[in-house]
Amino acid sequence: MKKLLIGVGSLFALNSCIPKYSSYPVTNTAANSEKEYQKVLKGYQSETAEVLTYLLNGESPEEPNTAFTVENTSKCNMVLTVTGNRYYKKIPIAAGKTGSVMIPKNQTYQLTGMVCNSSYQATKFIATSYSVKLSN
Repeated sequence: MKKLLIGVGSLFALNSCIPKYSSYPVTNTAANSEKEYQKVLKGYQSETAEVLTYLLNGESPEEPNTAFTVENTSKCNMVLTVTGNRYYKKIPIAAGKTGSVMIPKNQTYQLTGMVCNSSYQATKFIATSYSVKLSN
């Protein structure tokens, strides 16, 4: 009897460690991307002036940051997530527009986003100003 109780108790403990999945799949569609775009846009502070000043003045080796620009040539609004060493930013980019930020130099970044119903994922080492053009 004691072994049976230990066995049943072990089953309950193991069951609590198994992740639970919803029976409804989560899909990242253009509608979800638009909702995220609207949400991120509300609290977003544009860095366009800093990026333009940096690019017009020319890159300087002693600058700790560099310009990163993304041109969205699709017909959909999007959010690009930029993740690096102690750096995380979501950039809302309207359809047919360009988004830009200043990021620390000499780091590897994960770039992810949805362009209409297409997923974009890339890993880039960025040491100088960098530009990406995305379309669906």
